[in-house]
Amino acid sequence: MKKSVFTMLIIATLAACSQKADLYKDASQPVEKRVENLLSQMNLEEKVGQMNQFVGLEHMKAALGNLTEEELYNNTANAFYPNTSVADVENWTKQGLIGSFLHVLTIEEANYLQSLAMESRLQIPIIFGIDAIHGNANCPDNTVYATNINLACSFDTAMAYTIARQTAAEMRAMNMHWTFNPNVEVARDARWGRVGETYGEDPYLVGLMGVKSVEGYQGNLNSANDVLACIKHFVGGSQPANGTNGSPTDISERTLREVFFPPFKLGVDAGAMSLMTAHNELNGVPCHENDYLMNEVLRKEWGFKGFVVSDWMDIEHIFDVHATAENLKEAFYQSITAGMDMHMHGIKWNELVCELVREGRISEKRIDESVRRILTVKFQLGLFEQPFADVENSMKIRLNDEHRQTALESARNGIVLLKNSSFPVIAAKAAISSKQEIAGQARNDTPLLPLDFSKYKKVLVTGINADDENILGDWSAQQKPENVITVLEGLKMISPETNFDFVNQGWDPRNMDKAQVELAAQKAKSADLNIVVAGEYMMRYRWTERTDGEDTDRSDLDLVGLQNELIQKVAASGKPTILILISGRPLGVEWAADNLPAIVEAFAPGMYGGQAIAEILAGKINPSAKLAITIPRSVGQLQMVYNHKPSMYFHPYAAYKSSEPLFPFGFGLSYTNYEYSDLKIEPRAKSQEPRQAKPDYKVSVKIKNTGNFDGVEIVQLYIRDKFSSVTRPVKELKDFARVPLKAGEEKTVEFTVTPDKLAFYDKNMNWVVEKGEFEIMVGKSSKNEDLLKATIVVE
Repeated sequence: MKKSVFTMLIIATLAACSQKADLYKDASQPVEKRVENLLSQMNLEEKVGQMNQFVGLEHMKAALGNLTEEELYNNTANAFYPNTSVADVENWTKQGLIGSFLHVLTIEEANYLQSLAMESRLQIPIIFGIDAIHGNANCPDNTVYATNINLACSFDTAMAYTIARQTAAEMRAMNMHWTFNPNVEVARDARWGRVGETYGEDPYLVGLMGVKSVEGYQGNLNSANDVLACIKHFVGGSQPANGTNGSPTDISERTLREVFFPPFKLGVDAGAMSLMTAHNELNGVPCHENDYLMNEVLRKEWGFKGFVVSDWMDIEHIFDVHATAENLKEAFYQSITAGMDMHMHGIKWNELVCELVREGRISEKRIDESVRRILTVKFQLGLFEQPFADVENSMKIRLNDEHRQTALESARNGIVLLKNSSFPVIAAKAAISSKQEIAGQARNDTPLLPLDFSKYKKVLVTGINADDENILGDWSAQQKPENVITVLEGLKMISPETNFDFVNQGWDPRNMDKAQVELAAQKAKSADLNIVVAGEYMMRYRWTERTDGEDTDRSDLDLVGLQNELIQKVAASGKPTILILISGRPLGVEWAADNLPAIVEAFAPGMYGGQAIAEILAGKINPSAKLAITIPRSVGQLQMVYNHKPSMYFHPYAAYKSSEPLFPFGFGLSYTNYEYSDLKIEPRAKSQEPRQAKPDYKVSVKIKNTGNFDGVEIVQLYIRDKFSSVTRPVKELKDFARVPLKAGEEKTVEFTVTPDKLAFYDKNMNWVVEKGEFEIMVGKSSKNEDLLKATIVVE
């Protein structure tokens, strides 16, 4: 039977409509067209659902405790979402009402949740977010690199890119697409528990590390090896009022623009497509409802194209903590109208935001703006074409040999040698009284390190971090023992013939056993050498028992528990004693600095940290790292930063307390010596930037390795505006270079000082280069005595 013209027209129309409806599934179409096509087919509930994030099902179950699988599935009394069961969350996923999950820690769960999303009407894939801070370490069986503060101490931006690129590959192998990193907050308070998650105290260094991390994570955002980066936390949470995470922050616009904004601006310019706002209020306005930050600065001034995500329940905290909204619905309203795009996390969002739209308080057009940004990223990442990950192929990518080698290199490059003197130490006085003699030790001027282990038949190893996976650092799950090398294991690898006598002090510094401290003190007397591995405890699976890490802030910077007593009693043995520190934050170890011959700041060097530490002690690796953050003597010195204003110490502390840091920014020792000479500055052609019509300057300096070890020197360039219309820091890092030098080798290192490195905000907050003298300083640390100086005059 022949079809009528009318019937054929209907069929053709339906086919055309179907083709149009499926346009967003056509990978050959431009992303913009796919986004608009999909958006046009979404109802309000689906749109608002894309703006909402939930924790993973297994994370929900873990909070419920020991229940049967059926009870876990149907229980509505969970810690995260009252009156909501795992089954409810599954059903919402099937209905397309959830756009993202976090804390999904296995490929199996990620694939399962994605399969539920594929049952939804429009089959919009989930984007999985995770705190992959130094590798995808929050998940078991992934490479754990040295943490961010170690990376910053290496001053190795190329390593930052490599780690981010490898992390992206391991994330995608587990069907994870979005890392909540890099943390580009400028850390200016060592009490704050998240220092180790940052790149330190200097805006320039933090910014460059952030840029390379963004580039490494995201690639071109167009392949199955790319993930979404998230620059966080915007802004000021790293200078909290009382040192605690999320406490109020009051910062002038000048300090915001000179110190805290620059790393975020660089991240935006590098193409970061997501940003997370900070827990804290800023100058009285919670960051999660701060129109000035999200709309005026981020989008209008900087041109940010990505989406903004809240931090953990912080939109709710507008109501229940900050009390700037009278209820949850009002908090959602204030956050969205200020520029928020995605909610982390919770059950009331969908209902209340839909109500706000239907009441006319928020336009659907405003909702479309957020959803458009989120969908754009999902299309760019190829999630519509590849919503699942291959379980069998996953472990071929994770923990592969190349990634393991990078983890080892990141540890080697990020461990700082703080002290290396001869033994006995002349300054020793606290544990070793003037009446005690140091038996069998003839004083000489040879530094204790590197160690010739053949001279030490018996070595005492003790301390809370001597043989513990805590070396992994914060933001790491428990890893298999075979994938972690502790300090004790590293020492045995490097010198298997040595008798390492280990005295276990447990992992918890708060509950050390005094008897074990006494045992270590006794055994130290019969040892040839003592190694104490002290610091903080950071492992997240013992959340309430940590002393360092997220939400683990301190009111002092001393070693916790009996650790100082342990160090002093071991040193009282009269045998050379080395202190190794494992922590995320700087610790005020003033007694140790005065009395021990050698101190190593290892921070949290990752899965192969123990090997790297042992290699450095033995001289197989020449340490090259420099401090990315100042180490104060005590909490009373805070705020202690190198780039302070001239009047900071006009009146120093009382005579019996030093105003100098224990160890300054940029400081770090080597087993060789580097000689700086012949600092030269030459003007170049004027900048083409109209508002900065000033010349560039070529700065050159000669560096010679005058010692017997090959090494890498981190050359640092600082600038000071000697006289200015507003006060300026005494010095600011403006460039650096990692320079490899063989023993006896000399190189000329060149930098370019461009006008933007001389510019600042004047009295009217205009970005200018003023006329006058600028001091150019080049050297091996921020200490004045370590710097060669010259002056340029800008006309």
